[in-house]
Amino acid sequence: MAQINKPSDYFNTLLWTGTGVSRSITGVGFQPDFAWIKSRSNATLHLLYDSVRGAGAEKELASDYPNAEGFGDSATYGYLSSFDSDGYSTVIGSDTNNDGLNASSQTFVGWNWLAGGTASSNTDGSITSQVSANTTSGFSVATWSGSGADGTVGHGLGQTPDLVIVKNRSVSYNWFIYHRPAFGDNQNKAIYFTTAATTTGFTTQPFKAFTSSTVQFGNNGGVNGSGNDYVGYFFKNKKGFSKFGSYTGNGNADGPFVYTGFKPAWFLVKQSSASGQHWYLFDNKRDTFNAVTRQLYPSLNAAESNDTGAPIDFTSNGVKIRNTSGHDNTSGATYIYMAFAENPLVGTNNIPATAR
Repeated sequence: MAQINKPSDYFNTLLWTGTGVSRSITGVGFQPDFAWIKSRSNATLHLLYDSVRGAGAEKELASDYPNAEGFGDSATYGYLSSFDSDGYSTVIGSDTNNDGLNASSQTFVGWNWLAGGTASSNTDGSITSQVSANTTSGFSVATWSGSGADGTVGHGLGQTPDLVIVKNRSVSYNWFIYHRPAFGDNQNKAIYFTTAATTTGFTTQPFKAFTSSTVQFGNNGGVNGSGNDYVGYFFKNKKGFSKFGSYTGNGNADGPFVYTGFKPAWFLVKQSSASGQHWYLFDNKRDTFNAVTRQLYPSLNAAESNDTGAPIDFTSNGVKIRNTSGHDNTSGATYIYMAFAENPLVGTNNIPATAR
């Protein structure tokens, strides 16, 4: 199994200030296959694009908005027009002060993942998918058309995924998320990008089985409705690069330590055992040293908050919770998380950048 020595070759966070004109945004370090972009200073939607669905007008999805792909207002609020060798290009909307990607004088963050470039047809499952996969980093993007019956979809990872995120592109539907380390296999469960707790007991089970080549979906409109189009993002735990897990809060300012095996660059956490809490997202570019306090919310279009009363620390091998907030440390509550690395504990990335 290939060792990832430089995580930023596969995941990187980019910050910029909007100029209010169409432009190319560079500095990612690779041509991204999945870009998740949010205004830090404006209360605008989280905008998600990927190379399998393609860039262009009316291609956006939003984690905090259940609507189908494209919202009918790209001309007003702009859009990502292409994936480029070091980032992406944007077309400014007519409302230059509220453009979701490059509004004048507003600050932005883009989280970027590398998959496998141009998608190819995958017939591993009973439903043909179009897949861009990177088996080294354990990340793939796939699209398919729902069958309206139990069916399997090829994901291209070559290993059983630990996290699956699915969105119905055709009609308004919640994002369906399956977190295998927390939920286990063949459980009638899912969680959404909302404040709801883990949902159980679906009439039709959405996620049924996981293998190294496919995921089996049930006849559920969130993942496999007849005639609807879908996109899925598939992730595999990779030592030194990514970690998907869960922990229990202790309600103490000296909170739990979450071991990841690397210094995090990105950390997303959600209380899954009870409703009422948003998803909280932190990264190492908006906070370049501890304490990490700048929060964005995938379940909410709010601007960035700098909550110094609810800090966490990014350590060399994980995350230390240092607050009693309900979003990451209610006593006895279960939390799920997703993390990507800045530096692994092993490999050549332990050499200081100035010495390379």
